[in-house]
Amino acid sequence: MMEYVSIRSNSLRGRNIRSVSEEIRTEILRKSIHLLIAFVPAIASMNLGLAVGLLSGGVLFYAFCERLRIEGYKVPVVSRVTALAARRRDGDGYVLGPITLGLGALLSLLLYPNLAATLAIYALAFGDGLSSLIGKTFGSLRIPFTGGKSLEGSLTCLVAVFVASYLLTGDLPRSFVVGLAATLIEAAPTKDLDNIILPVSVGAIADLLFK
Repeated sequence: MMEYVSIRSNSLRGRNIRSVSEEIRTEILRKSIHLLIAFVPAIASMNLGLAVGLLSGGVLFYAFCERLRIEGYKVPVVSRVTALAARRRDGDGYVLGPITLGLGALLSLLLYPNLAATLAIYALAFGDGLSSLIGKTFGSLRIPFTGGKSLEGSLTCLVAVFVASYLLTGDLPRSFVVGLAATLIEAAPTKDLDNIILPVSVGAIADLLFK
């Protein structure tokens, strides 16, 4: 009997380790895609219309491919990457993350001048992207009322956005305010909507601070 309990315990432990490992691999893939949005400000600085067109086209193309995937049709590469990057909470339903990611960057470009839009998109790419990755991998201290966000992840967001803002502006106190604001907004339990709420809010704050 004791041997059976030991074997079952080891089996459950191994299953939990595999589950955590798969979750981390999924998060690494998701946030690698997330970080690609950081290239948008560079494209926009050369040609704003091109950046807007690429984001708009990308959102529409992905939405079409995802609709086909839900209906059982496979789109080469896109459907496979989407399936690999989907989280458990997405289940077999529509994966909204890439759409809200593209919309967040698009709204930042349309609503704010270059500097504020760049900070907004960097907050989305580096702040949200790295905080989630570090939080999932190393996070152990959970912050109450945040839907499971970790202190380690939030500190990563603060540092990432602060450094990005400081490198762009050279303004230490206002860069810290931007980083702190991004951290507080990112910690809110908004699920996929954080891809829109975070950049739009950070863009508004940065526009006020650096206008």
